[in-house]
Parts: sequence; C-alpha cells; structure tokens
Amino acid sequence: MILSLTFIPPVMVEQWYQDGSILPFMLPFAFTLGVGFIFWFLARHYKHPLRTHDGFLIVVLFWVTACFVGSLPLTLAFFPKLSFTDAFFESVSGITTTGSTILADLDGLPHSILYYRQQLQFLGGISIILLAVAIIPTLGIGGMQLFRTEISGPVKDDKLTPRITQTAKAIWIIYLSMTVACAFFYWLAGMSCFDAISHSFSTVSTGGFSTHDASIGFYHSLYVKLVAIIFMFLGAISFNLHFLVFKRKKLSVYFQDPELSFFVRLLLTSAVIILMALVFYGHQKHSPVLAVDAFFEISSLLTTTGFWTTNIPFPGFIPMMLLFLGVVGGCSGSTSGGLKAVRVLLLQKQGTREIRRLIHPHGQYVVKLGNNPIGTRVIEAIWGFFAIYFVVFIVLLLMLLAVEEDFYSIVTALMATLSNTGRGLGQVASDFSSLSNYAKWILSFAMVAGRLEIFTILVLLSPTFWRR
Repeated sequence: MILSLTFIPPVMVEQWYQDGSILPFMLPFAFTLGVGFIFWFLARHYKHPLRTHDGFLIVVLFWVTACFVGSLPLTLAFFPKLSFTDAFFESVSGITTTGSTILADLDGLPHSILYYRQQLQFLGGISIILLAVAIIPTLGIGGMQLFRTEISGPVKDDKLTPRITQTAKAIWIIYLSMTVACAFFYWLAGMSCFDAISHSFSTVSTGGFSTHDASIGFYHSLYVKLVAIIFMFLGAISFNLHFLVFKRKKLSVYFQDPELSFFVRLLLTSAVIILMALVFYGHQKHSPVLAVDAFFEISSLLTTTGFWTTNIPFPGFIPMMLLFLGVVGGCSGSTSGGLKAVRVLLLQKQGTREIRRLIHPHGQYVVKLGNNPIGTRVIEAIWGFFAIYFVVFIVLLLMLLAVEEDFYSIVTALMATLSNTGRGLGQVASDFSSLSNYAKWILSFAMVAGRLEIFTILVLLSPTFWRR
C-alpha cells in the first residue's frame, strides 16, 4: 500500500508537463493499493515476531515485488513501448541502483517517464526496505532482523542508535538531506530544475540513470562534473560515518575510519595510474580538463554509479581497469554496490598475514581493522563470500554464453550488473537493448543478487532454510 504512493509524484510531473502519460501511473497505483489493502485486511489481526528466517524471506520477496510493481508503468506506457521483459529489466536496474538501461533516445522521452526512472533509483539507493523497517515496528513487529539482512557489508550488528526505528529514520534524514543539497548544487552549476532533481536522485543513490543519452557529458560543464564527483563520493561512504559525524559534530570521524582511508587511497592511486597511462598514450597532455574527466570516470565506476562523459576515448587497459574498480565498489553501509572496500581490505590483510606466517611459521599475527582485532569468523565469512561470488559469476556467465556469442560484451555486462555498476563494454557500452530476453532475465537476477549480496538469495535455495 505504501509502495503505491510512489506513483503519485510521477503523476504530478505529468500534470505539470502535460505529456499524456497519466494512465500508465494511475492504473498501477490503483492495482497496487487494492492488492495491498486486501493482503493487509486478511492479515490485520495476525501478530507474530520476526525470526531470521522471516527476515531473509521478506527482504527477497519485497525486492522482487518492488521490481515487478516498478515495471508496471514502463510496461503500460505508450512511449516508449516496451515489452514486459524490457520494462522489468529497467525497473530492476533502477531499484537496485545498477544503472544499466535498455532505453535509447532518452532526450525524447516524456518527462514523467524520465522522472520515474530517476525516482526508482532514489527509492532503491538507501534500500527501500529501511523505510519498511521504520514502519513495521508500529504494527507490533520488531525490525532488527530485517535490518541485519538488508544492510550491506560484512559487519551488520552495529546500530547507529539504540532503537532500530531511530536508526532507519536517521539514515533517511541523512539521505534526504544529501539529495536536497545535491539538487541545489546541480542547479547552481547550470542544470535545469528538473534535471537537477532527477540527477540528484541518481547521484546520491550511486545509481547512474540520466535524463540524457550523453549522461553527464551532455552538459559540457566542469562544475556539474565536480558536483557529481563530490556527491557520488559521499554516497559511497558508510552512512554510519555520516551519522557519527552529524552526532559528534567532528569531521575527524571520517579520517579515523580504516575502510574510508583504504577507499580514498584506492581512488587516488587509480587516478594517478590512469592519468599516467593517458599521458603515455598521448591524450591531451598537460590539460587540467583531462585530470577532471579521468577522476570523474574513476569516481563514477569505483562508487558503482555509472555516469559517463564522452570527452575521453579511453585506450588500452583503462576500460577494464575501471570495470574492476566497479567490482570493488564503495564502503559497507553505503548506497554503493560491489564487493565493498572493507572486504577487499580485510582480504588483503589476511593475505599479508599468510605471507608473514610463511616467513615466520611460529609467529602470532592478528588481522586488525584500525585498532580492533577481527575475529576468525568474520574472515571466514569474507572468504566464503568471495568464493560464492566467483562461483555465481561463472555459473551465470556460462548461462549467458549459451545464448550470446560476444564473449567480451557478455563478460563486461555480467560484471556491470552483478557489481551494480551498470556500465559494460562492447555492444553493451551504451545500452543493453541488443541482448536477448533470456540474457536480460539472467542479468536481472544478477542485479538483485548483487544488491542483496548473493547470500540473502542463495540462503532461500538451501533445503536447511525450509526445515522448521
């Protein structure tokens, strides 16, 4: 029932611009509200505390339902005319903040459709389920199980405030504040009010949808790129840190976080490598615009946003390097996808410890995150995650290659969707419309699995899960 309310803002946009797309939003509004009311009415007297099993199931069902409901306006729209497969793919891409698209000629689409795509990323960015976490307790059901299932990253037991409801509200307030600030600075940088609001939705959410085919490159503005870099970076930082900075009123909290420190070092190191490579390849030597554009591309991929600019035709190894940065992703507890920087950092520390053990077999070495020792259970979970991630990637890749022949494009498409980066190479560099319906369904699954960090979905496939 609450999800049905998300169709009201696009209707308001349609009324403002009079683009004739009101019916594709009103019908899903009535359908979703009606079905939701029936379910609520039938179960209104039933109260039951949530268990961990329930949390996993509700999160997966909620995301699948949200993706289906989100596809309805795109399916019913007269322009663009999309099949249900294409509409579902676009909806999944928006809600999971992946940013892959099957649409071309964005500049000619109705404003209401353009706004709706951006809104999907806004709702998915901080995870739509957190809103439910704030509301479910008012219905007499605890929400900590849902929160622990939904929050991204290897460490999920830290709460920002003593009550989970307060935690969810704090995250939403920070998220909304950042989105409003981003829209304001985009407007100051020269965007129209509509574009500023639309792009703020996809910037803070690190989603990457745009209202123009040329993405951020449409504006040819240094200031627009700088605003995008700043807010993509903020969206990729753990919202735990944002909350603590707000609570303690000390910016030093950012500098004390080992994950953020690693993320910044990775960002700067990648920028230096790519700038040196561009100079080596002879692209615009000694140009300050080159540095900004290169840093923009790195920020866009490392934060898994997926914005792009048309200024630089990247040569050599650079495109693949950018894709691998997207696989790493941002910080845990942020709106970014990918493996998460903290996992990569801990894996690197574990590898260093094993090298030291080979040199000094009797030495005692402890993996630490900052000054805090990390337990063996966490390290084992991270190794397990990497193993499952790799296996899922291989299985999905083989399934895709059964129907698609372009190996290069398919590999990059799967990397882009499973990491929620959104940008592929080859025939999927600009959009995914050339792929078969079979491939689009597999990639839709990859986007949801990547957003829910794989385990949340795979646990439902285990027979043990269904044993009571």
